[in-house]
Amino acid sequence: MQRVTDALAALGHPHAPVMLSDAARTAQQAADALGVALGQIAKSIIFRRKTDDVAVLVITSGDLRVDEKKVQAIVCAEGGKLGRADADFVKDKTGFSIGGVSPLAHATPPVTLIDDQLFRFDVIWAAAGHPHGVFRLTPHDLQHLTGAPVHDVTVPATP
Repeated sequence: MQRVTDALAALGHPHAPVMLSDAARTAQQAADALGVALGQIAKSIIFRRKTDDVAVLVITSGDLRVDEKKVQAIVCAEGGKLGRADADFVKDKTGFSIGGVSPLAHATPPVTLIDDQLFRFDVIWAAAGHPHGVFRLTPHDLQHLTGAPVHDVTVPATP
């Protein structure tokens, strides 16, 4: 969590991480602990790009599911594939354990995409590198802090 705290301070972000009394390993746990809508949780999903073993980070709303085919079309060259990232891969590439993956301050910079659906909210919350740690930001802050492009990367909501 110190790496995230330092990165946020270095980037001039006004909100330092806070520690929740309960773990926030899932978006639902974080939303419940913070008293916010599930969609306001900016969850970090890591994929493995198979061609070069690079981590692909997709930051999306907690109430949505990532469409792997859409992500693959954006980050993989013709014929390239994405795969699931296991806990060891996530820890090795990001320096964070699953359930606490921050959108910034990774051990190895990932290819990062931001889901456009996060922009439904004025305020969102992201993991701060620890299962109990989160920090407050706006979707525009997220784009500024990560330098990541914004794309439609989720499965459409069913009525």
